Amino acid sequence: MRSLVERPPLSARAQFAPGFGQRFLLTVDTEEEFDWDQPLGRDTFGLDHVPRLAKFQQFCETHGVVPVWLIDWPVANSRLAAEILGPALQARRAEIGVQLHPWVNPPFDEELTQHNSFAGNLPRHVEEAKFAALRNAIEQNFGVAPLIYRAGRYGLGPDTARLLSDQGLAVDTSVRPLFDYSSGGGPDYRGFPLEPYWLNDAKTLLELPLTTVFWGMLRRQGDLIFPRMWRIPALRGVLARLGLLERIPLTPEGVSLDEAIRGIDIALDDGLPLLVFSFHSPSLRPGHTPYVREDRDVDSLYDWWRAVFAYLERRGVKPASLADVMGQVIRN
Repeated sequence: MRSLVERPPLSARAQFAPGFGQRFLLTVDTEEEFDWDQPLGRDTFGLDHVPRLAKFQQFCETHGVVPVWLIDWPVANSRLAAEILGPALQARRAEIGVQLHPWVNPPFDEELTQHNSFAGNLPRHVEEAKFAALRNAIEQNFGVAPLIYRAGRYGLGPDTARLLSDQGLAVDTSVRPLFDYSSGGGPDYRGFPLEPYWLNDAKTLLELPLTTVFWGMLRRQGDLIFPRMWRIPALRGVLARLGLLERIPLTPEGVSLDEAIRGIDIALDDGLPLLVFSFHSPSLRPGHTPYVREDRDVDSLYDWWRAVFAYLERRGVKPASLADVMGQVIRN
């Protein structure tokens, strides 16, 4: 079993059946509301946005998209969230996964620190106990066993792959290529592949990285250039405006529609079989993330998704469910 925080060899890249083509997966970090600018707290959170999950689920169904709701502890124990998402999950119009925020997920055997907010930094028995409690709560309250995992803050660790395998999960989607979280104690995903890859030789645990690409004339040198610009943030904006180098994650949060279209084009032209989109569920209600402050920002978020879905359709990229992905990936 390879560690999730080690770059995989080329031989680990997953292949899909010829009819799979190029597809996209929509994932939602379905989590509590908290102030992103303040220290993390065990109980300083809210769930005011949960009623908004219903509208986004209906929106996805209208467009033939099966969203993957990655649920953390506060949402897993929300009766309203279960009432909203339960019917769609039972009808397979939505799918569910685990998202571990260790600072709000019992048992609380660790000190509350930034380092420990990355679950993969915790002692194995603590990470496993938190994960098991969350997985069991999701299955009990939503009536569906989760098969996919995303670590909160993308905080994978050396023991996470073995933990997922032992707990019966088939997929991880925590790796965020081109991003480095090591300054805060998290993983460094620079140099990781965008393509799905296997985490073990038995091909029972699949990684679906979130899609991020470099765009611009210097994009082939992005891995070398971009990390050197952290001390001069303004330089990143200059290079982007000049069309030289820009990092584009496929998310409506902080990424314009024009930027997203450029990112989609790069990913597709490079032959990426699966584009993995993401955003945070509190962005469905104003005032809970830095990206959505007013009602018009929520409207803009829906407009972004509507335009992205239309563009993907024009490019011949169909939505995929997790079931589609696992059914079409080649295991032999």
